[in-house]
Amino acid sequence: MSVAEKHMSKTITMYLVSHASGELVEMLARNALIQLQGVEVKRRLWKMVRRLDQLPEILNELAASPGFVLHSISHSDVRDALEEGCRRLHIPFQFALEPLIDRLAGYSGAPVQFHNSSGDSFDEDYYRRVEAMKYTLAHDDGINSDNLAGADVILVGVSRATKTPTCMYLASRGIKAANVPLVPGVPLPAWLLRAKEPLIVGLTVKPERLAVVRTARLKEWHDEENTDYADPEHLRAEVREARRLFLRCGWPTIDASQRSIEQTASMIIELLRKRAGGAA
Repeated sequence: MSVAEKHMSKTITMYLVSHASGELVEMLARNALIQLQGVEVKRRLWKMVRRLDQLPEILNELAASPGFVLHSISHSDVRDALEEGCRRLHIPFQFALEPLIDRLAGYSGAPVQFHNSSGDSFDEDYYRRVEAMKYTLAHDDGINSDNLAGADVILVGVSRATKTPTCMYLASRGIKAANVPLVPGVPLPAWLLRAKEPLIVGLTVKPERLAVVRTARLKEWHDEENTDYADPEHLRAEVREARRLFLRCGWPTIDASQRSIEQTASMIIELLRKRAGGAA
């Protein structure tokens, strides 16, 4: 079989994220893709992305169906959060103007200074959300799990239980959210089992739903041989043990199987509100 035949009918998903109308990223994507032989493309465009609270929807879709991200976000905080979210999800990305800007800066000797959009509002709430986003990105998927004392909420759950996108949404609302994965055979941090602060919530997903998501993920990773990861019987055991752990620890549990990220996050926010005695 020739190289051309091997690559025929390959379908890729292209995610275009723009701070404006999207014309730039669409033009660049279109002109780049026509250079590739035998590739079919699915496109998804987000326009006017200028705020942190717009990112959870994007990252949630990326988590559910990975692809390649081309963006034109120059706003430093939003760009950093988008790119770090892509890294956590193992999603390849490219800032549309980066190669040209780097070459021009090298040629001219001029420093690069990205400009924020004129409509940005930098008030106390904005900086609170920025700090929450930074915290969440630094404590995703068990990272720095020995130091989660600063978290407002910690989500615990099996792999692909929507922990990361839910944390991102909470962070966009100014809530410092961390998440710790349940990995078969790997014990949780001892302090987590004894913790009284912060709020700890167990996230669970029905095994049937998990099987679909994990199978798709394995294909993206080109790791179809890892049969346990998506095996229905294995998943039933994982979910069952997770529920037992949540019950044993007295953690509130949310089934995210049929809920959007926003719905799950809203339930967590309500738990935080009740815990604080009704304060907003």
